Amino acid sequence: MAKLMPPDPQVEFPFRISRFSHVEYGVRDLNASRKFYVDTMGLVVTHEDEGCIRLRALEERGHHCLRLVQADRADVRAIGFKVPDDSELDRAREFFEQRSLETAWCEPAFMERALRVRDPWGVPLEFYARMDRLPSLHQQYRLYRGVKPLRIDHANLFVPDVDGSTSFYGSMGFRLTEYTEDAETGRKWASWMHRKGNVHDIAFTNGRGPRLHHSAFWISNPLHIIEFLDLISTTGYLASIERGPGRHGISNAFFLYVIDPDGHRIELYSSDYQTVDPEHEPIKWDIDDPARQTLWGAPAPRSWFNEGSVFAGTEPVEPVYAGTPIVAP
Repeated sequence: MAKLMPPDPQVEFPFRISRFSHVEYGVRDLNASRKFYVDTMGLVVTHEDEGCIRLRALEERGHHCLRLVQADRADVRAIGFKVPDDSELDRAREFFEQRSLETAWCEPAFMERALRVRDPWGVPLEFYARMDRLPSLHQQYRLYRGVKPLRIDHANLFVPDVDGSTSFYGSMGFRLTEYTEDAETGRKWASWMHRKGNVHDIAFTNGRGPRLHHSAFWISNPLHIIEFLDLISTTGYLASIERGPGRHGISNAFFLYVIDPDGHRIELYSSDYQTVDPEHEPIKWDIDDPARQTLWGAPAPRSWFNEGSVFAGTEPVEPVYAGTPIVAP
């Protein structure tokens, strides 16, 4: 077997990012969203008023990982990342302003100072160091309901230029773990990048964008996903099942994709692998390899490649690369 030569480890960053932290969705009916995310999926309400519901998963100590905001149309308001301390926010601001990206300070509810900025393609990002801390729930098993979500894990975005996004977020300190490449052109069709030491905190998929493809919640046991399928198929959510269950080739994770009442895609995700070593070698997949989508062979439906959630204030554009993966009939 050929010996792998590890890449030079990336240990210096313009600012440090701990992990993907939260997402804010605009939703048209808070009651319908509450029924889906709380009563059915099993997230825990941490604050609720007539305009917003904040939720966390069962292992999380931060106040919320999901903000549901009453809106006239379904959209995405922010993709959030945690940094280790307040000084990293100042370094982040310097990083973005050096690249002529406008920044703004804000103080969202239940958080201290936060930095808001849009990436070069218009994705709204939110960075913070301090969020209100709440008591641990991870051994309060009476609260484990639905799919028993433990924590938010990652966001996947449709972007018009995967190579460009991969390069930009790499300069921010995200490490590449896996990627899909077109052998003929050498262009990336998708990439997976991490900060917290598993397969990804953020991923990019070629397509009309930017749009949010999905946000994902970590589930401890694939059997919880199977049980969840029994639940939603008998409680009025059968049509919400879009793809799976299955096992990805990329990430090796067991997965299920469901669609919420506003069309936002949620992945329920388990059993990927660690990437904590700085010299982790990225894994390359060919766009024509069907195992990259689903290790067991079933291709993704066409909706999975075409439908996504728009970002508020950003108009999607067509991708620069027209490559087409294998699609289910």
